[in-house]
Amino acid sequence: MTAIALPRPAAPRAKSFDLGPVTRAAVGLVGVAFTTACALAAVRFAAGLAPAHPNTQNIAVMVHVAVVLPTVPLGAWLLLATKGTPRHKALGKVWVVLMVLTALTALFIRQINDGGFSPIHLFVPLTLHGAWKTVATARRGDIAAHKRALIGLYLGALILPGLFAFLPGRLMSTWLFG
Repeated sequence: MTAIALPRPAAPRAKSFDLGPVTRAAVGLVGVAFTTACALAAVRFAAGLAPAHPNTQNIAVMVHVAVVLPTVPLGAWLLLATKGTPRHKALGKVWVVLMVLTALTALFIRQINDGGFSPIHLFVPLTLHGAWKTVATARRGDIAAHKRALIGLYLGALILPGLFAFLPGRLMSTWLFG
């Protein structure tokens, strides 16, 4: 007598990481608006259309800008795209590394007048903690905490301090608005 092979039950799926409609709309709107502003500013600078700014002579500032610019659209895409795929996991790791590099490069940017740290440097330990929390929650499978950590890291450690870069007189503001 031959045994009949029954299909194996599907592996249990992790809880969904889907964003609610309000959060999805907020991330989408902020992601598109901020990505557009950053891209326009960078294009104006690269094309020689932006006025000179003293921070373009500072290598730490330019490395920081080069590392942080891709995190804006990539972070929005990761929050809005399908979760748990190999692509999501690989690009998520790239994004976290870029966020850590963004925080670390900020340590080399000092106020021009006195060479010290400014209040915006408070985001450095917050970003490093958020990056650690993002990885730790994903590794232990706590999807709800992973979701909260990522939304906090994207909006609170990337977009919020990024807005300061667009204040009058700051580099991104000069590049974008002249």
